[in-house]
Amino acid sequence: MGKTLYEKIWDRHVVVQQQAQPDIIYIDLHLIHEVTSPQAFDGLRLANRKVRRPDRTLATMDHSIPTTDRHLPFEDKIAEQQVEALRQNCKDFGIELFDLFSARQGIVHIIAPELGLTQPGQTIVCGDSHTATHGAFGTLAFGIGTSEVEHVLATQTLKQYKSKTMAINFNGKLPIGVTAKDLILALIGKYGHDFATGYVLEYRGEAIRDLTMEERMTVCNMSIEIGARAGLIAPDATTFDYLKGKEYVPQGQEWEAVLEDWQLLQSDEDADFDRAVEFDCSEIEPQVTWGTNPGLVVGINSKVPGPSEVAEEKRQMIESALAYMDLEPGTAITDIAVNTVFIGSCTNGRIQDLREAAKVVAGYRVASGIRALVVPGSQSVKQQAEEEGLAEIFMDAGFEWREAGCSMCLGMNPDIAKPGDRVASTSNRNFEGRQGRDSKSHLVSPSMAAAAAIKGHFVDVRNWPIKVGEGV
Repeated sequence: MGKTLYEKIWDRHVVVQQQAQPDIIYIDLHLIHEVTSPQAFDGLRLANRKVRRPDRTLATMDHSIPTTDRHLPFEDKIAEQQVEALRQNCKDFGIELFDLFSARQGIVHIIAPELGLTQPGQTIVCGDSHTATHGAFGTLAFGIGTSEVEHVLATQTLKQYKSKTMAINFNGKLPIGVTAKDLILALIGKYGHDFATGYVLEYRGEAIRDLTMEERMTVCNMSIEIGARAGLIAPDATTFDYLKGKEYVPQGQEWEAVLEDWQLLQSDEDADFDRAVEFDCSEIEPQVTWGTNPGLVVGINSKVPGPSEVAEEKRQMIESALAYMDLEPGTAITDIAVNTVFIGSCTNGRIQDLREAAKVVAGYRVASGIRALVVPGSQSVKQQAEEEGLAEIFMDAGFEWREAGCSMCLGMNPDIAKPGDRVASTSNRNFEGRQGRDSKSHLVSPSMAAAAAIKGHFVDVRNWPIKVGEGV
């Protein structure tokens, strides 16, 4: 019997295997940030332990930091303490840190791929649930808790039970004007936000192969939003072309050696998945979430559903979501007005995302009463966007142009939506209060968010008077 890609990566990393016990697996790369690491370092000090592999540990600041003035003191004193603690911890334990004013600073799941730190066949962990992003490279990557962060710092290993596997087969091509964000939202909408609990997903099919690396990262990023432990896409020529020449990727003869190995990282034809799902891409349209989890989503030309339209066991959830979101069943999605727009996050804060949004924005102005933010996912993305003229397009249209960081994605920094605000967001979660207390979040693609900022409500970006997918 052949092996799945997940099984191949897992088997390469098992250090200790015992019956009826979790395996101990080796971790190739440990990414840390200012929010989930302080307690882990405190634990090391109490136990008089060192960091086992500081050379396989990388730190940055992204979650709680401001995206405007980076100089201390911060308005948020907790964030200031977290930043100062990370600086001291990295200094004490010999860990490389991309500090606030580093040209490499950014959201942890954006900077690792753009530097070539994320590579096929690795195991990567981080104290952040959206670590699944790195699975786009054929990398087993998942979020861990603070106690596990301490364990990895001390041992460079992790205790884990092996997950079940699920193949998600995307059949056909994506329609014109439909994005990777729409693809993953449509999948979550069909099967529910807890459908894949306990599984590692492998995304497959023509639609996946047609995606760029940045688009694949968007898909894998939201694996956790369908309940999965991680998401994987087998590496191919697109992966290798993206990685070749990046700073931390082997060069010359070493490149040829790793490339030969990476090409083996495919699920065997006779591999046995625990479950397989077939998903037709041909009918997908731009998606907009209307409720309080990513599975409560419909196409742009649909209406807000009512409790009577779903199974009885889901009616209470639907009623609660409608009440929180202040929406009536039967409301057309295009009739939903927003007053805040956020373009950014580890889901959609890469240069391709900003390019797509800028195509929609160019030549227009943000609608009256709309607060619109564009927050690059890294300082590298910020610099590139400024060099390409994208930043100027956004600012000319009335968008705020910020420094790199997680920003409004999680309401853990000054970029917080106000109570009652209705947000068109390119982030990954729309839970109650996720982007600010009593705020209402609608998840969309960058181009859909940009169009909502211009019109003041959701519109079908496929009808926008430019051809989505063409140059700015």
